[in-house]
Amino acid sequence: MRYKLLRTSIWIGVLALLVLALGACTTVAPAAPAPAAEAPVAEAPAAGAPTVALIYGVRGDGFYVTMEAGARAKAAELGVDFFADGPAQFQPSLQVPILDAVIAQQPDAICIAATDRQALIEPMRRAYDAGIHMFSVDTFIGDTAGDYTVPELDWMLSYIGSDNVQGGEIGCSAIIESMGGEGKFYIQTTQPGVSTVEQRVEGCEKAIDATNGAIELIGMDYNDDNAAKAAEQTAAVLAGNPDLGGIFGTNLFSARGAAQAVANAGLTGVVKVANFDAPEDAIVALQDNVVDIVIAQHPYEMGEKCIEFALAAVNGDFDSIDRRWPTGYTIITRENVDTEEAQQSIYKSE
Repeated sequence: MRYKLLRTSIWIGVLALLVLALGACTTVAPAAPAPAAEAPVAEAPAAGAPTVALIYGVRGDGFYVTMEAGARAKAAELGVDFFADGPAQFQPSLQVPILDAVIAQQPDAICIAATDRQALIEPMRRAYDAGIHMFSVDTFIGDTAGDYTVPELDWMLSYIGSDNVQGGEIGCSAIIESMGGEGKFYIQTTQPGVSTVEQRVEGCEKAIDATNGAIELIGMDYNDDNAAKAAEQTAAVLAGNPDLGGIFGTNLFSARGAAQAVANAGLTGVVKVANFDAPEDAIVALQDNVVDIVIAQHPYEMGEKCIEFALAAVNGDFDSIDRRWPTGYTIITRENVDTEEAQQSIYKSE
């Protein structure tokens, strides 16, 4: 989408020329982005420019690095001041103080990947009450699957993110097919209360149910977003189930740990592994036959759309903001990994 800057007051001199220039900008396609360095929360905004903050789920994750790159590029294009920060771990207790610090900065809008769909409701509401436009990216809050038209959440302007039920179903269906449509299946996931991974598990269970009992789900473990813990848990499952056929890792760390355990057990290529998310090391694992499918989300697009929608809100153009903006997927396999589409979908680590 393109957004023209609307102004209700007359700007003078050079500032008026800036408004006209910004109104003529065109959308940059999210092809092969080169992520910029992370900016500190204390970064001072330029006088007169709207300010948008991104609070991501965890620092250093290629998914959020790529999301920040998209937001930063779009902000530069549209003349928006931008800064980003996030916790060292995917935990609400670490994210809420960062959100509070950002609220104190009084940006015009905040895009946030909430680390818990319940625990972040009140902290995010504080931002809204402070006059800040609020957007969800990647994850959502509440119990309405990202539907922000309901009265209790209608202060949230949009949820920008993947259809994670669909993503879970796609990933698990692919693994089930590679298993020959039957056998034992295991899920590695992060922690309860994270909206996106809960939906991926839901989608995976739909794919399993569709086999009418041919696939047996033997269990699911929570790894607290820790790859080492995921590897330990998966190793225990493999020891007790030597005939395990497939594993679904609901995020980067879940799949990384599961794949490591499979490799350590000498079962590479025997136990099929689906990796949800497409960091560079997941592609290496795919090429080394450790994982069999990589499901790439589109975080660069999420970052871009965050800035576009935030700028529309600042200018009062609420009709142009979709309450739900679903981003798609690119399915990467060993057969298509070298294509341009697949290469552009790989998350960047810096």
